[in-house]
Amino acid sequence: MKKILITGAAGFLGSHLCDRFIKEGYQVFGMDNFITGDFKNISHLADNPNFEFIDHDVTEFIDFKGDLDYILHFASPASPIDYLKIPIQTLKVGSLGTHNLLGLAKAKGARILIASTSEIYGDPLVHPQTEDYYGNVNTIGPRGVYDEAKRFQESITMAYHTFHGVETRIVRIFNTYGPRMRLNDGRVIPAFMGQALRGEDLTVFGDGSQTRSFCYVDDQVEGIYRLLLSDYSHPVNIGNPHEISIRDFAEEIIKLTGTTQKVIYKDLPVNDPMQRQPDITLAKKILGWEPKVDRAEGMKITFDYFKSLTEEELYKSEHKDFTGFIKE
Repeated sequence: MKKILITGAAGFLGSHLCDRFIKEGYQVFGMDNFITGDFKNISHLADNPNFEFIDHDVTEFIDFKGDLDYILHFASPASPIDYLKIPIQTLKVGSLGTHNLLGLAKAKGARILIASTSEIYGDPLVHPQTEDYYGNVNTIGPRGVYDEAKRFQESITMAYHTFHGVETRIVRIFNTYGPRMRLNDGRVIPAFMGQALRGEDLTVFGDGSQTRSFCYVDDQVEGIYRLLLSDYSHPVNIGNPHEISIRDFAEEIIKLTGTTQKVIYKDLPVNDPMQRQPDITLAKKILGWEPKVDRAEGMKITFDYFKSLTEEELYKSEHKDFTGFIKE
């Protein structure tokens, strides 16, 4: 039985990856310190003999006993609400955490896949974004702690690959959605759906002309799975290339939810990307991958998930307190 360590296991994507690799017959070790993750995302695995949870902060030394075949590094705050509130921890998990996991991969002879992001492209001047685009990032802006953590993460990963010969994979993840997203994490899909369920007007920042491309979580997991098992060591975009403006997307959500709220407009946040669309030519060529779930189908599944939340979860406006988790 192959053994895989998945960091950020209690997060949105991490928990779905745990499910997939258990389904594929792996022994899964899930690691998280719950700084942004939630135990309920992996509680269904508590009695699974092929799953073991490790409560640990990856920025601290990782003492893993026994053999290890693969590592997926998905530990990181991933929404603006999180990384604006815990900027130093965001930088540390992308730098120290990645360094620790690359060292572990080297010691164990394991292949490691690191979760990068479309945010390494910043507010892009090239559209759609291809893997050979270097990006347009404000290093000292409010989003810079996340963008630069991920850019450094890619650099140190490639250094370990070229200098130490570690088998590495890099996935650049574009906007992904589905069940287990946090309702109040600040990203547009849970924000719109939460507002609709609470009977609030939908808030669009700027004039709504900025675009996003949304990939359903099952498609994203399939792309990551194929990339891990491929022979390709350079970054690969995994996302859905079907682009939509935020203004039009708000109208889609209103129709989906059957609500009567209107759309209201507020100032655009600093350095918020105006365009976000992956070029997935490379993923098609190298992995034979492209998304299968259309937006209407994926959004209905996601909305049904949010409707199933308790009233307390639905009206919880503040993210949990990070006190006790943060070490600067």
